[in-house]
Amino acid sequence: MMTDVVVLGGGIGGLTTAHELAERGFDVTVVEANDRFGGKARSVPITDDPKALHGEHGFRFFPAFYQHVIETMDRIPDGTGTVAENLVETEATLIANADSPGRIAETRTPNSLRGWLEALRPAFAEDLPDDDVRFLLERLLYLLTACDERREGELDDISWWEFIDADNRSQEFRDRLAYATQSLVALRPQVGSTRTIGTIYLQLLFGQLDPTQPTERVLNGPTSEAWIKPWVRHLEALDVDLRPATPATQLEFDGRRITGVTLANGETITADEYVLAVPVEIATEFLTRKMRRLAPELERISQLETAWMNGIQFYLTEDVELTRGHQVYADAPWALTSISQRQFWTGYNVADHGPDAVEGVLSVIASDWDTPGMLHEKPARSCTRDEIATEIWAQLKAHLNVTETTLDDDMLVDWFLDPAIVERDDGGVENRSPLLINTVGALANRPSADPAIDNLTLASDYVRTNSDLASMESANEAGRRAANAILERHGRKATVATWELTEPAVFEPFKRQDRFRYRLGLPHPGDVTHSIRGATRRLSSRL
Repeated sequence: MMTDVVVLGGGIGGLTTAHELAERGFDVTVVEANDRFGGKARSVPITDDPKALHGEHGFRFFPAFYQHVIETMDRIPDGTGTVAENLVETEATLIANADSPGRIAETRTPNSLRGWLEALRPAFAEDLPDDDVRFLLERLLYLLTACDERREGELDDISWWEFIDADNRSQEFRDRLAYATQSLVALRPQVGSTRTIGTIYLQLLFGQLDPTQPTERVLNGPTSEAWIKPWVRHLEALDVDLRPATPATQLEFDGRRITGVTLANGETITADEYVLAVPVEIATEFLTRKMRRLAPELERISQLETAWMNGIQFYLTEDVELTRGHQVYADAPWALTSISQRQFWTGYNVADHGPDAVEGVLSVIASDWDTPGMLHEKPARSCTRDEIATEIWAQLKAHLNVTETTLDDDMLVDWFLDPAIVERDDGGVENRSPLLINTVGALANRPSADPAIDNLTLASDYVRTNSDLASMESANEAGRRAANAILERHGRKATVATWELTEPAVFEPFKRQDRFRYRLGLPHPGDVTHSIRGATRRLSSRL
């Protein structure tokens, strides 16, 4: 089979590349190993019944700084509108603790002075010690006034945990600045770089303070229903050849160019251009030693790390709304976060889907699979699927039933754990769909979308992007960059838009000053303050 472009992988990155190129007249074929498109974002029916409820890898979360993926959604028709109109704004986040009543943090854009003060509480909480608040302000000012060169050259080599001095701060500070960030996005504070986590933390904060756009949004139905299926229909209307359940086995390479894609059924697809849009742990299987020798940046992909961050849905006899937004379980052993879905599902009627007793859907993500739980006293990766479900349910009840019974066992109709979590014969589970995570120094290992192989581009969330975060946003931006590289190679202008992350212009003079200091080999002024504080603390402890 011959086509202009063949895309390996039908996740967000691959579908984005196909979308952009098809709109510009390219003949595109997308091959996907799974029987459904959407990658980790896709929904999965919980039974073979076409009317069954859907489960997910994890709930979708669209913070204000997402631009690329939202713009694509705005170009996907859905009925009389677009997929972007299926996004619903959240209003509040519950920060739940097992030993005290939960705290509510507003996520709606404030419209009064009191509202602005309330909005700042997630970062500058009234229950933080004064010393922690001052220290947090210093750290945030350091980030806001550090030049890009310093962020890449120094802050990418320092963990967020070290940068915020978490070991020496209060538990409330650690919960707010470290674990809460881990629960909302795929970032681990102990190993993630200050450059990435600090940048994303600031973006989340700026999103809350920007009156021109919603702070965060979620979909009004299961991901595949509200987004992926309309996208697939639109791509088919653009004459994209979409081939699900079509695994590829290798890229054929003549030492300079890719010459074909071999499929598991023995078929070969040839094209002018090849886009590798599979997850990082799969990509390394396609990149041969000869390819890596020609394009050295491909060699470093194998050094990128993955972790487990998977979802489970609990189907309930009651629609337990909790808050109209996310719930973060600050001291849960498995770093849980959740959202009660039905209140947002205005485009999806739960009553039309089985089981009949279901009135509510609580979608939960577990981010820590290595810490022993409170019920079975084992880490999640050492549990069976049943044990994972009962452990997460127990942790939820421990946090939500502090002052009154919010969840009880009689409410639970069924549960659906991400099918990527597969039981092993020797006990425990394996994860067949791990998530790329940012780690200290990982920026150097992230390749560009256009490596030094004439007709190969990359379109996945491990590609170097503006956010450098394992997310739908990063995958979409990578897909756009791959499309631009292909356009340029074919003598066309790169017309696919990409956007930089923005920060308040008031800090630009300070960044310019820091750029001058950095080039002279001088430290950031905030680093000097931090070093003096650390030395004073160490001296005091010795005395």
